[in-house]
Amino acid sequence: MKTINVGTRGSRLALAQTEIALAALKKARLGVNFNVVTISTRGDVDKRPLFTMDEKGIFEKEVNEAVRKGEVDFAVHSLKDVPSELSDELVVACIPRRASPNDVLVNEKGLKLKELSPGSVVGTSSLRRAVQLIRARPDLKVRPIRGNVETRVKKVISGEYDAVVLAEAGLSRLGMKDVIVQRFSIRDFMPAPGQGAIAIVCRRDDKKMMDMLKKIEDPKSRAEIMAERALIEKVEGGCRFPLGAVAVAKDDRIVLYSSVFSADGTKSLKVSKTGSMAEPEKLGIRVADTLLKQGAGKLAEGWRDAVEEWNKRI
Repeated sequence: MKTINVGTRGSRLALAQTEIALAALKKARLGVNFNVVTISTRGDVDKRPLFTMDEKGIFEKEVNEAVRKGEVDFAVHSLKDVPSELSDELVVACIPRRASPNDVLVNEKGLKLKELSPGSVVGTSSLRRAVQLIRARPDLKVRPIRGNVETRVKKVISGEYDAVVLAEAGLSRLGMKDVIVQRFSIRDFMPAPGQGAIAIVCRRDDKKMMDMLKKIEDPKSRAEIMAERALIEKVEGGCRFPLGAVAVAKDDRIVLYSSVFSADGTKSLKVSKTGSMAEPEKLGIRVADTLLKQGAGKLAEGWRDAVEEWNKRI
């Protein structure tokens, strides 16, 4: 029986996501074995808050390089870690069914965001989450936090932070849904583009592998992601400009919600448009054009100074 080597990061969440993908492939009865190969990335080694690293792909470069070199046959990633500028030799061959894209609040006392005491310390490594927290509760102390999902939850349990905001999908995949206190609406608390989705990357010239991976592709999830990524690429959000976006596909239509914020949280732009599920990229570009016409570029200007100020909190 043929053995296929699968590349992934070694975190519990990365391994859990890989097992989800492999379980779906095994159900397809392909008659192959899978050998999971863990690979360390720069993002695993460098423990600085993510927003301080002005570089894309810190959680995927080394893994995808192993795919490119043929050291592994395909790789499993959190899709939001995969930049749109992949090597020409690689392709996102498969997007399985997406999990919840929502963000959630975790704390020990079972308090919702509006119930946290003034001055409570809330942790997040995401500037997008930080500015939305500040907009909702300017009386809270929003602080950077690093570490894997389990580490961040432990920092709340230990009292180092009063609460933390995380992705619901990650907690669910780790069997930790019981720590969730509040699930934020995607319209009130906009998630990151691609959140909740898994990306499977293989070599573009490996047609047999691509055909195999397509067996677990979810067309609805693919369309949502294509709309969101087209939006990011046009706006050129990057890691240091908080851009929230989520697409929701139903039947043959797709709605793309998006938002951008000023660095101090006082200004925001929110745009949503509906398009055809058959042309998700056109929808993403339409939403991006509207955001840019309404001044998204000007909102981006103040973020460099804001990042420097945020760095001082570390």
